[in-house]
Amino acid sequence: MFKALLLDNTHGFEAALQQVDESRLPAGDVTVSVQYSTLNFKDGLAICNKGPVVRSWPMVAGIDGAGTVLESSHPAWKAGDAFVHNGWGMGETHWGCLAEKARLKGDWLVKLPPAFTPRQAMAIGTAGYTAMLCVLALEDHGVQPGSGEVLVTGATGGVGSVAIALLGKLGYQVVAATGKAAEADYLQALGASAIIDRAELASAGKPLQKERWAAVVDAVGSHTLVNALAQTRYGGVVAACGLAQGMDLPGSVAPFILRGVTLAGIDSVMAPLAKRQRAWDRLARDLDLALLERMIEEVPLDGAITKAQQLMAGQVRGRVVVRVAA
Repeated sequence: MFKALLLDNTHGFEAALQQVDESRLPAGDVTVSVQYSTLNFKDGLAICNKGPVVRSWPMVAGIDGAGTVLESSHPAWKAGDAFVHNGWGMGETHWGCLAEKARLKGDWLVKLPPAFTPRQAMAIGTAGYTAMLCVLALEDHGVQPGSGEVLVTGATGGVGSVAIALLGKLGYQVVAATGKAAEADYLQALGASAIIDRAELASAGKPLQKERWAAVVDAVGSHTLVNALAQTRYGGVVAACGLAQGMDLPGSVAPFILRGVTLAGIDSVMAPLAKRQRAWDRLARDLDLALLERMIEEVPLDGAITKAQQLMAGQVRGRVVVRVAA
């Protein structure tokens, strides 16, 4: 038996910490002991039943996990190996890692970089790994630290916090958009050089606006993304990775055909192993672990449901680490 945060919809939705028999673990070629997990926005949606995230019931929540391999029939993994897992439908179609044990596919796993403990890897989690994918997209587009201001929306969230820390350390001039004015000191400590009110971007605006941003990391979507595109300078790039405001895109082709702006879609769930490894290698090199520690709030597994509710209510900043192992 092992403890797991189980979601069920048999007689109406229920999220509860339960003892689960190992015989119920799904198919997979690697069985792991999960030491730490985390709460991402998608985890909050699933645990609070706020969106159609879960596709199969019952479901163990948790799209991220880090810990140690217990058993493996996969050639790349053996008992005792340290792993990190992000995405691949975990917590959606395959039982996830908000549980003491999980059975996964070896092809999904990334070797835990020596630079990180399992706790630090989950402080990064899908949110931080996605932020790194965004930064890589900016670099691949040719954006350099001297290119101009880089806007980060959803700045106090997990993606935003890590993106600011990464961009700031790399020397970019970062502008953070947030609705939490009281968090200005937090954002500046991470590396933001200026703060703007997210309300400036949250409503419908003109198709083309005054050029300002050399690049954008957007975790918000909807009008915020459209306005960010409308304010991006000629030849700039916008990395879009989230939908905190909405998944609609109520905009115009004008930024693309008149200013040559690039909209780069960032997917972390199904990204191939080489891209994942590149992101984790860069995180190990470029993420200031002291700044990472500033973002962390740690809760035990039995506190994950309450914390997920707070996350959905906008009452969480930075990264939530879930301590799974007793």
